[in-house]
Amino acid sequence: MVMLQLSAVVLLALVAPSLAGDADMLQDVCVADLASPIKLNGFPCKTHITADDFFFAGLKRSGNTNNAAGSNVTAANVQSFPGVNTLGVSMARIDYAPGGQNPPHTHPRATEIIFVLEGILEVGFITTANKLFTKTDTVGDVFVFPRGLVHFQQNRGRGPASFIAGFNSQLQGTQVIANTLFAAAPPVPSDVLAKAFRIDNSQVDAIKAKFM
Repeated sequence: MVMLQLSAVVLLALVAPSLAGDADMLQDVCVADLASPIKLNGFPCKTHITADDFFFAGLKRSGNTNNAAGSNVTAANVQSFPGVNTLGVSMARIDYAPGGQNPPHTHPRATEIIFVLEGILEVGFITTANKLFTKTDTVGDVFVFPRGLVHFQQNRGRGPASFIAGFNSQLQGTQVIANTLFAAAPPVPSDVLAKAFRIDNSQVDAIKAKFM
């Protein structure tokens, strides 16, 4: 019985790292072939690669924040930066207009760590026990959002704000809570959302109309 329990512990210890992030790479490099018709868990490797495949210049410039959220995400993940395929890392730059927000969302495949470049940001995440952890971050501050937990950022300054984010996944995935519930296709039934939020169907429909 003791040997059986010990074997189970060893097995769990061996499996655990594979659950922590992307799968381990099996070769030195595997630049993503985004044009390949082959569908698999990740992306197949390009045959011919150059140094340009491992270079991305998109984070040096601020993004256009003229939108409803007042924010812009510039992603350096495998979809825009094929060289990170199989490496288990990616980055992003998020820019904010005054009052801009990165609304509550989750990254199902990655923990996120941020470094503030400019401005004053209120950042926070909520645990599965519904406990909020929040801080006001300024230039040079670092904050981490655990994998899969709902989190947000809001510009609390009078000027623009921005930060660089790092992820332990080549493609972290992003699920914005409001869009997921009120802009799904096909739509989530209004009576389901009405009961969940304890409001009337007409109120749900009014919210859905804002996301059309």
